Amino acid sequence: MSLYDVKTNALKISLAIILSAFAVELFIGIFSNSLALVTDSIHAVLDSVVTAILLLTARWATKPPDSEHTYGHGKIETMGSFVGGIVILIIACFFIFEAISRLQEPRPTVLPGFMAIGAAVYTLGSDVARIAILGKAIKKTEGPSLRVDFYHAFMDMGSTSVALVGILLVIVGFYQGDFIAALILGVFLAILSLKLIYRNAMDLTDAVPESMVRTVRYIVSNTEGVMKTESVQMRKSGSDVFAEVTISLKGTSSFEEAHKISANVEKNIRDTIANSKVTVHFEPTWKDVPIDYIVSNVALLVPGVKDIHNVSYSTAKDGIFISLHVMVDRNMSLEEAHKVSDEIEDRIRKSADNVNHITIHLEPYVSIPKSVPVEDLTIEEQVSNIIKEYPNVKRIGRVITFQLQDIFKVDIDCSFDGKLTIEQVHDIVSEIEYKIKNQIKNAIVTIHPEPN
Repeated sequence: MSLYDVKTNALKISLAIILSAFAVELFIGIFSNSLALVTDSIHAVLDSVVTAILLLTARWATKPPDSEHTYGHGKIETMGSFVGGIVILIIACFFIFEAISRLQEPRPTVLPGFMAIGAAVYTLGSDVARIAILGKAIKKTEGPSLRVDFYHAFMDMGSTSVALVGILLVIVGFYQGDFIAALILGVFLAILSLKLIYRNAMDLTDAVPESMVRTVRYIVSNTEGVMKTESVQMRKSGSDVFAEVTISLKGTSSFEEAHKISANVEKNIRDTIANSKVTVHFEPTWKDVPIDYIVSNVALLVPGVKDIHNVSYSTAKDGIFISLHVMVDRNMSLEEAHKVSDEIEDRIRKSADNVNHITIHLEPYVSIPKSVPVEDLTIEEQVSNIIKEYPNVKRIGRVITFQLQDIFKVDIDCSFDGKLTIEQVHDIVSEIEYKIKNQIKNAIVTIHPEPN
């Protein structure tokens, strides 16, 4: 027998026992004029409704969500319990009114006797049987449905005991004992139905206990790797609890690390909250991450950015000053490139604190093919003649040229006097590049200086 069969069979037997107790108490209660027995039989109706709902829930739990019920069918159970609670509250109010009215009336001609005691004893026996059957099933398969019905069986035993005491008081001469017992049971039944209505109304409005939300937030915040718990959203559908959590992770985390942390968050919540279905969303946070790393990673995510280089920053009392070179498609208009620049600046300011100013140098980007470049001797000669005009260039190394559509890419190795400063070499290189670009149309020049 499967665990599902163990659970449903126990609930079916429990339901059958409750219905038999209801029939016995109602029939003998009316026959013997015992308002306490009749009231307790209505309490049995409440429990039979709850047990029937639990039985249906156990069956619906195996039914997967569909296109119209993406969170499953648990709300059907909630709606049934809500309506059932209202019905039982109305009946409880009736019995309270009836008990108070009979307390003020003359002594009735027919009083509960030994048959009423027999009915109460039968009901007590049925409660004991339910406790034994459900307890045995719980040992084999744990489940909220079984445990709820198990607790209800104990409550039934208590209410039937009150009814029995009322009947015994009548037999020993205190005829109002039955009405007082009925009044106590009616109040007890009303309280139970109000609790049932309130709990299901909260479920229907997607309310969950605040303590549960705090527990989930605590679990998430204390999971290793989580920088911050951004939001926790929870709702219930039947016995299932759905949680959607948004967490912040270090911006330097790899996708594999982020997935592992998210999986740990899900596991920790499921281990604590029974029947929980967890969804985790993660976002990068750049707290305690170097500024240059933030700038590079954030800027590269902007559409239209081909490459980032020369990222630098300085810190002053007025804030952080950032500079970076951004390469975009060479055919992009200035207006389009400026929009890319604005987007980069906006994202950097959102990711880094205390940024005062951002300077973005826009440059044209040309993709370099992986094929071997073809040297152009004519261009090499032009380049060599230009470089020879600068005596500080001690030797011209290899000049590599290749054409990319209508662009000439020129890479030059030059040796300089080793005693020159970097600034002097940079100025000479910039001037040479400028002259080459003037003579060779659409040329992109890169000079690699090295000491002679």
